[in-house]
Amino acid sequence: MMGLIARELRLSIRHGAESMAALLFFIIAGTLFALGAGPDPAMLSRIAPSVVWVTALLAALLPLERLFGPDLEDGTLDLLLLSGWPAYAIAAAKTAVHWLTTGLPLLIAAAPLAVMLRLPGDRLPLLLLSLLPGTLIFSLLGTLAAALTAGARRGAMLMPLVTLPLMIPSLIFGTAAANSAHPAAFYMIFAMLLAALPLAPLGTGLALRAAAE
Repeated sequence: MMGLIARELRLSIRHGAESMAALLFFIIAGTLFALGAGPDPAMLSRIAPSVVWVTALLAALLPLERLFGPDLEDGTLDLLLLSGWPAYAIAAAKTAVHWLTTGLPLLIAAAPLAVMLRLPGDRLPLLLLSLLPGTLIFSLLGTLAAALTAGARRGAMLMPLVTLPLMIPSLIFGTAAANSAHPAAFYMIFAMLLAALPLAPLGTGLALRAAAE
């Protein structure tokens, strides 16, 4: 598994433009929200968690198109499936690499973006604590959506339609946790993560086998 993750990391670093584009989109979109909302500190502080969550969700979608597409086109996916690796292990490796190259940078960049949006310092840990499982959920469900649309005609157009409905519950409870610090919202976001951890790789593996056939 570590060898498979290392291979995917090398490929992601070699094609690092997608991850860099996601990070730049996250920063630029958050800045545009701040400019559009105006200079009122109270307004910026109130919308800061929602802005960070929405822009992180949209940024996480950008690298998904290349997650399985190139492997499916050049036959690498067929070789991986024939090598004896379980399909869910391949899916888990892809998910881990997506989070390491996209989710983790977004999580790190969320702190300065939230400070720029005038989020009070005592609420910043709550935002990051809610965003940690949120970015993991984005990677898990995004990988599943990428597998479901792999090989489909106009898959890039279908992917947001498949992915966004799956991610809306995590967006709702994540922003609620960051805004109100209510324990129930944190319980729900972590419960969704615990449900997605085993189920998303299994579903992704089944979708990969269907796409390869």
